[in-house]
Amino acid sequence: MQTTLHDPTTGVYAAGADYAHAIELAAPSRLVFVAGTMGLDADSVAGRTLDEQLDLVWANVRTILASAGMTLDHVVRVTSYLRDARDAEANTAARVAALRGRRVPTTAVVVETLDPSWRVEIEVVAAA
Repeated sequence: MQTTLHDPTTGVYAAGADYAHAIELAAPSRLVFVAGTMGLDADSVAGRTLDEQLDLVWANVRTILASAGMTLDHVVRVTSYLRDARDAEANTAARVAALRGRRVPTTAVVVETLDPSWRVEIEVVAAA
């Protein structure tokens, strides 16, 4: 599968250094849609801090993708749901680290209705 980022430079605002406006997938053979995944451990206990939850959520996404024979290298879209807008910078840094700087389309939404102990929930789309 070939991927091509689309970041037009005229007629639309510039994409950030950490995300792309769009990604084109040429002939993907499989798509995996990962439901919103929280920063919970195997016993369903939330990490105590935002950083712990971000570590857990990306570990959980890796485990889920591995069950489909995929890795974070297959992620082509990320949506983050944050309980607090002040967590956006840490969330971005965790995503950039998890994807090793690879840019994909991404959106972050503040959702105050999340359980108060859940600081972040992330869903991804992966393709191979």
